[in-house]
Amino acid sequence: MEGSPVPYPDPFEFTAALEGDGGSIAEARHLAAEFLIRLQTEQGLPVTARAMDLTQLVVSELVTNAYKYAQGPALLCLRAVGSVVEIEVWDSDPVLPVARAADPGRVGQHGLEIVMAVVQRFDVRREPVGKRITAYIPLLDDPTPPPAGS
Repeated sequence: MEGSPVPYPDPFEFTAALEGDGGSIAEARHLAAEFLIRLQTEQGLPVTARAMDLTQLVVSELVTNAYKYAQGPALLCLRAVGSVVEIEVWDSDPVLPVARAADPGRVGQHGLEIVMAVVQRFDVRREPVGKRITAYIPLLDDPTPPPAGS
């Protein structure tokens, strides 16, 4: 893995090259958490626990797919735009992903279904080499209702 969460040239964006091996998945989750923590502590942006969890989940699923289907490295870009975190993963495989129909009897291959169920928006586009997938997660979206009497 190349890149480091410290220092960021732009406090609202971070890009890392991923080796394309199994260790990249855990490292990508760690980088996503560090990015959101820095947004909170250094930029004063609120990030809910739900946004933190969903961001790490989506990063994990997208990087897992890049590792599984593309031969070679991938790029992870995290960007804060307003109250949304954009998660962008590029890989060298030109085949665009397609979510499979829901099938509770199917074992595995539910990653893209999960991603699409938890994100605000999901975009896929071909690049001159490979493809770029972008998922959008609200930083403030916390469906937990306020305690009674609040």
